[in-house]
Amino acid sequence: MIADRVGALDWARIAAELDAEGAATTGPLLSAAECAELTALYDEERRFRSKVIMARHGYGSGEYQYFSYPLPPLVADLRAAFYMALAPVANRWNEMMAVATRFPATPEKFLERCHAAGQARPTPLLLRYVAGDYNCLHQDLYGEHVFPLQAAFLLSDPAHDFTGGEFVLTEQRPRMQSRASVVPLRQGEAVIFAVHHRPVRGSRGTYRVNMRHGVSKLREGRRHTLGIILHDAA
Repeated sequence: MIADRVGALDWARIAAELDAEGAATTGPLLSAAECAELTALYDEERRFRSKVIMARHGYGSGEYQYFSYPLPPLVADLRAAFYMALAPVANRWNEMMAVATRFPATPEKFLERCHAAGQARPTPLLLRYVAGDYNCLHQDLYGEHVFPLQAAFLLSDPAHDFTGGEFVLTEQRPRMQSRASVVPLRQGEAVIFAVHHRPVRGSRGTYRVNMRHGVSKLREGRRHTLGIILHDAA
């Protein structure tokens, strides 16, 4: 079961890397068959509530589609399992940043909160890039209620399916220049990362760092990604 696989991850390591860098990788979590199953959903229009052509909005080049409810079982299971594992980290981060919001123990309770505030549109998505495509640096906020962590799964095989297309993170610390990092991923592996802010301990206490993420230009091939965002959209 997906919940068992997610629960068996080294969450102490992941939490430590999230604290230190604002991102952490899971190691391969999905099989090649599961990656192919998810990739194949992209052409099933009935599965999605909307498609975004990035160039039309200045987001970059490429396209993505937001799933409709009910989510495909594999996507729903991943979303629930990651929420359960990450809620303690999210609550600890908010405490460190003096943010009053606390997240309930279950994803159902958190989504009830989102939906009561008018954030009722599902946000898990599939992204497709071909040669020349890229995704500008951005944040996936979508409304008042934001879960501070999300995940992106690489569904394609970087050894055979594409070149380029690296996952990129930037952080902006107060009164400092932005720092960029590239996160290499294997097929079926997820990167977990900060949506907006993360806490950093400094000599004068804890302060917030602003985070953005994107994808560098794909040089060859085709790249598919599953995005697991834990809050819904207005």
